[in-house]
Amino acid sequence: MLGVKLALSTPKPFWLVPPGDRGHLPGMEANPLSSGPQAAPGTVHLVGAGPGDPDLLTLRGARLLMNARLIVHDGLVDPAILAMARPGARMISVAKSRSRHTMKQEAINALLVKEALAGNDVVRLKGGDPFVFGRGGEEAEACRAAGVPVDVVPGISSALGASAAARIPLTHRDHASIVSFVAGQCKGLSDQDWSGLAGKGRTLVIFMGLATAAQISEKLIADGLAPDVPVAVIENATRREMRVLRAPLAGLADLVEAEKVKSPALIVIGHVAAEPDNIIRETALKTGALEAIQ
Repeated sequence: MLGVKLALSTPKPFWLVPPGDRGHLPGMEANPLSSGPQAAPGTVHLVGAGPGDPDLLTLRGARLLMNARLIVHDGLVDPAILAMARPGARMISVAKSRSRHTMKQEAINALLVKEALAGNDVVRLKGGDPFVFGRGGEEAEACRAAGVPVDVVPGISSALGASAAARIPLTHRDHASIVSFVAGQCKGLSDQDWSGLAGKGRTLVIFMGLATAAQISEKLIADGLAPDVPVAVIENATRREMRVLRAPLAGLADLVEAEKVKSPALIVIGHVAAEPDNIIRETALKTGALEAIQ
């Protein structure tokens, strides 16, 4: 009996495929992202870009990004992630800031619907996770109302990515069993009830809170939170230029101003935001293991 050797070719991982061959990645042939005319509407892919570092983009998100012909992206998506797009891809920035919007949310919704109804698949690239203060829900609703298929690709939320990169555990058996996420830049901030969101055994994570840092600290102190509660401000999380700045709650606004903190930044309030060595020391005191760490 003659032995027969079969030459089997193992496909390269998609991140090793040269840019010119990205249109033939495994699993994409049956449904390539194309801007050509189609009988049916294109699909809007709501893709979470994660907290910043391109290495933290999901594999599925990267695959869609590298094959997309049309990418509608937020302003805070890291340039290194945008650079993963295929040559010739159409890039539309819909950057937002507190004082200036390149495009209002209603116009973004209309843009996604218009492109999809024209037969174009759209990668809607958002920082963090699309459904955590990313307005992904609004965009998904607008697309569904217009009969446009929607695909959601989760991303690592900036709350999780930033805190992990800063070595801040949002939960800790000795210090915090409850975590709350709030938006610091929203309508009616002063009228919102935040009582009970921060304090003993709790961690409060604030998105978009730089511009309202003074109001946030005043509000929480007025609600009964101690002025010396630890606060950490994480700027440019997971990127090379990341900074982790700390102050007591009463000094939050002064910290933001003195350090000229800029977006993207996240505010973490609670015992877990203290210096890591302090947390370890206090935990050891509670367990009677202080001598073991000295």
